[in-house]
Amino acid sequence: MTDVDKALARLGLQLPAVVPPVAAYQPAVRAGDFVYTSGQLPMVDGALAATGKVGAEVDPELGYELARICGLNALAAVASVAPLDQVVQIVKVVGFVASAPGFTGQPKVVNGASELLGEVFGEAGVHARSAVGVAELPLGAPVEVELIARLAPGAKTVLV
Repeated sequence: MTDVDKALARLGLQLPAVVPPVAAYQPAVRAGDFVYTSGQLPMVDGALAATGKVGAEVDPELGYELARICGLNALAAVASVAPLDQVVQIVKVVGFVASAPGFTGQPKVVNGASELLGEVFGEAGVHARSAVGVAELPLGAPVEVELIARLAPGAKTVLV
């Protein structure tokens, strides 16, 4: 069992199946020692866990939990192209929050993903980040998260 597997087990989490694309893109692409994920929605078992705008239909605490789901889905996307135990650094996270007018708590919502990455990777999970409020997200999702991960030099590629 890898350290990542142990961390996920300690958190009571399992890596989900990769969320299938809803348009013309790949969930993750590896470029050298980096993996770039596409934006991940809070999908659970093939369905959005919630819809609506944070600060209106979705309270910020639920938004936080949804961002955490997005982060877990992003890890599944990374794992589809490289072993998670080869991740040496989460470099950047970008979180988009579908926000009701006047809602300014985007950073606290996106903490759901950031804190998950810290819990899974420790110091390697500390990253640069943007938390952006937007009018709408695909399928009416409240949150979307993407990330960039750096791999150990020479990390093997996962063969699909």
